[in-house]
Amino acid sequence: NPADFALWKKAAPEHIMKWKSPWSIGFPGWHIECTAMSTKYLGKQFDIHGGGMDLLFPHHESEVCQSTAANGMESVRYWIHNNMITINGQKMGKSLGNFITLNEFLTGTHSMLTQAFSPMTIRFFILQAHYRGTLDFSNDALIAAEKGMNKLMEAYHLLKTLKPNTTDINQDTLKASDSLYQKCYDAMNDDFNSPIVIANLFEAVRIINTVQAMKPPMAKENLDSLTNLFDTFLFNILGMKITEDKSAGGNTEDALMQIIISLRGEAKQRKDYTSADNIRDALNKIGITLKDTKEGVEWSK
Repeated sequence: NPADFALWKKAAPEHIMKWKSPWSIGFPGWHIECTAMSTKYLGKQFDIHGGGMDLLFPHHESEVCQSTAANGMESVRYWIHNNMITINGQKMGKSLGNFITLNEFLTGTHSMLTQAFSPMTIRFFILQAHYRGTLDFSNDALIAAEKGMNKLMEAYHLLKTLKPNTTDINQDTLKASDSLYQKCYDAMNDDFNSPIVIANLFEAVRIINTVQAMKPPMAKENLDSLTNLFDTFLFNILGMKITEDKSAGGNTEDALMQIIISLRGEAKQRKDYTSADNIRDALNKIGITLKDTKEGVEWSK
């Protein structure tokens, strides 16, 4: 049918790609290229095929058509179509002057950026939005993502420094961490809902900060459960990594701050509010602010 997509195209004399075939000297059509490659390297059927929403028609529908006709089955079990990228609310494009390359994000050399952003920051920023939703890049949004990522990484580092103080399992904490694990698991099964996973990990940060500040009875099983939550979802599934510069310098600084915050918390538990205020005021003088929140004590410079 003339309306069908082309499996093979006749090559013009000046065309770079051309091979001999029973039909002409030419080259494969766009759609059959992808089907041939995926069949060769992944087999007649595989789990996940990704791509932008703009490729759904005609490219991916054509792939389904030809693979089903050739192999007697649909080749892909799950299609993952991500939405478009915008910059400060506008479609990204060179004509609009808002086109930013990945290298410019990593070096901070674009005029719309005030700093460089690490690969992990960009990854975390993308994961904060559902892949089917529009992703809007902005300098402020990337800075906010960086702060959120650092908060998770610092909580994980703090968790690794905590020691069991009893052999009796804290059932409330274990129940809470197990519940968060299940919620993260359910979110990933709900169309790769990474924003919900991240929201539940931030809830785990609150638990970790409470454990650090209040020193409730905590067994090894409790700490292992929280560690497993982060290892499984933040690192293994979402693919986040602790960057070298963060582990080398930032974590030492945060560990020292957590010690100070802990000492201040112990003073407040003793109702020694004068000492607690003195610690806060001394930190203020060197440019460090403590903020008491329902999730625990946060510090910033």
